[in-house]
Amino acid sequence: MLVRTFHVGALIAVILALPANKPLRAAQVSAPRYGVIAADRKQLVAFDPQGRLLWSIPNFGPVHRIQQLPNGHLLTQNGWTRIVELNPAREVVWEYDAATANGNRGKKVEVHAFQRLDDGRTMIVENGVGRIIEVDAAGEIVHALNFRVAQPNPHHDVRQAYKLPTGNYLVCHEADGRVTEYSPAGDVVWDYQVPLFDRPHAGGHGPDAWGNQVFNARRLENSHTLTATGNGHSVIEVTPAGEVVWQLHQHDLPGITLAWTTTLEVLPNGNILLGNCHAGREHPQLIELT
Repeated sequence: MLVRTFHVGALIAVILALPANKPLRAAQVSAPRYGVIAADRKQLVAFDPQGRLLWSIPNFGPVHRIQQLPNGHLLTQNGWTRIVELNPAREVVWEYDAATANGNRGKKVEVHAFQRLDDGRTMIVENGVGRIIEVDAAGEIVHALNFRVAQPNPHHDVRQAYKLPTGNYLVCHEADGRVTEYSPAGDVVWDYQVPLFDRPHAGGHGPDAWGNQVFNARRLENSHTLTATGNGHSVIEVTPAGEVVWQLHQHDLPGITLAWTTTLEVLPNGNILLGNCHAGREHPQLIELT
């Protein structure tokens, strides 16, 4: 099942945690194939396919998402409210600060999920104020809808979210432990409660923690939803009816322990790229598997 792994020294790949204050020299890769752009501990960094450091930006972040745009720019965040677009020279060419824009001044708001759309708009999920917006290049709202959580919290309302080709929004409600699909009008069209697999909650962030603080979800071509269950230490594929038809659990990969499952990408060849956060230095932070 396992294809390749990626270890780093003092860095997280988009959202993977490791000890700070170590020099960023190189990454250990099981088999070179991809360059990696990653962030943690107030740094944004890039590695080549062999794991050699290409560049780094200090005093940057925190970051929960990085999107590479077709023109080679990067759309990412520099802090919990500020979204920036960086050109190849790593200069800011566009930015949006949710702390002050569009009526948010004075409100408690955080942004963890955002996406540059094909029409040039930018989707932004504003935790704390409970809304998903699309803004134009000038930062003006051109569409908005409200999402629903049990207890609004600026840090835990939504972790990742994506606008689907249908126009709906697939949203990971971290604290609620559920993945919800909203229509453009804000109606719930699909909702899935991430299971605890008959185990009680256990606090913490590492491998001994337990919960369903869902971090990421991707809609597959077969209409199923692939979900990284956060501190559930797993990835599950569920049907529209909520049936689990494929799953990867904490100790299914020989020699690897999963902790907080985070980054989730389906590659063109069908392989899955998985982030493994808070697992410790002895375990890989990025894993590609079939």
